[in-house]
Amino acid sequence: MIKIEEKPRHITRWLVLLLLVAVGVVSMWLVKPARPEVSLAGETLLEHPLVTLPVLGNISLTNTLLTTVIVDAIVIILALAAGRGIRADGSPSRGIANVFETIFEALYNLVEQTVGKKWAKQVFPLVSTIIILVLTANLLKLFPGMESIGLIEPSISGETGHTTIDIVPGLVGLTATEATTNAYKLVPFFRSPSTDLNFTASLALIAVFMVQVFGVRANGPRYFGKFLNFGRFFNMGVKMWVKQEEVNAFDMMNPFIDIFVGILESISEFAKIISFSFRLLGSMFGGALLVVVMGTLLPVSQFGLYFLELFFGVVQALVFGMLTLVFISLVTKGHGKHG
Repeated sequence: MIKIEEKPRHITRWLVLLLLVAVGVVSMWLVKPARPEVSLAGETLLEHPLVTLPVLGNISLTNTLLTTVIVDAIVIILALAAGRGIRADGSPSRGIANVFETIFEALYNLVEQTVGKKWAKQVFPLVSTIIILVLTANLLKLFPGMESIGLIEPSISGETGHTTIDIVPGLVGLTATEATTNAYKLVPFFRSPSTDLNFTASLALIAVFMVQVFGVRANGPRYFGKFLNFGRFFNMGVKMWVKQEEVNAFDMMNPFIDIFVGILESISEFAKIISFSFRLLGSMFGGALLVVVMGTLLPVSQFGLYFLELFFGVVQALVFGMLTLVFISLVTKGHGKHG
C-alpha cells in the first residue's frame, strides 16, 4: 500500500495578507489621513516665475515640470549607462545594457514589421523615445513621496483646508480635521507629468507633427492633397470652358465631395492631438486620484491599486507609442495616390 504524504499547507501568504489588513485598520484608527486636494493643473512651487516670454507669458516652476526634468534625467542616465555597457567587439552585453538591448530589439522588430525596412531606422528613435519617456513618467509616480511630500501653505480665504500637527521639530503634517480658518493645504514637490495636460498635450503635438513630417517625406507635396484636393475642380473647369464638353451632375458634385473629405481629414488630425492628450491624462490622473482617495478611506487597499497602476502605466506608454507608429505607417503607405 502506497502512502501518500500530505503536503504542508502554506499559510504564510494569508498571514501576510492579514498583517497588511491589520496594519491598515490600526493606522486608520491611530492616524486618520487628510482628505487630498484635487488639482488638475500642476501646483506652483515658487512665488516668482522662472522666465517671462513675449508670447507665452510667465513660465512658472510647477511640481510636474520639476518631475519632468527628473524623468528626462533618468532616461538620459539610463541611456548613457546602457551605451557604456555595449561592447564594440560585438560580444554579449552585460547588466543594464543587456536589458535595454533586448527591449530595443523587440521594439525595432515591431517598428520594422509595421512601417517596413525603408522607414524603420528613421521611425524607431521617435517611437522608442516616446514609449520610454511616457513609461518612466508613469512608473515614477508609484515611488514613495510622490504627491505626498511638499510645502504646507495656507489655504485661500474661503476655501476648506486642514489643521496641522507637528510631527518632529521642523516637520509638519496635515490632520484629517477640516477648517476654513487657519487652514492649510499640501503643495507636493513631485507629481507625475502624465497627470498634467501640458505634458500630454506637448507630447501629442510632437507626435502628430512628426506624423505630418513623415507624410511629406514619403509623398512629397502630394501629401497635402488629402487636405486641399482641388484637382477635380480644375478638371471640371477644363472640361466645361476649354473643351466645351457637357458636365453631368456627378462631375459637379465630386469636387465638393473632395473638399468635404479634405475638411474631415484636417479635423481628424486635430482630433488626434485631443485623443492623444486626454487618453493619457485621463488614465493617469484618474488612477492617481483613485490611489489617493482609496488611501484615505482604506490605506491597505493601495497595495492592490499599485499593481493596477503599474499595469495601466505600461499599457498607456505602449498605446501612445503604437498609435504614433500606426499613424506614421498610414501616411507613409496610404496616401501615395493623393494629388
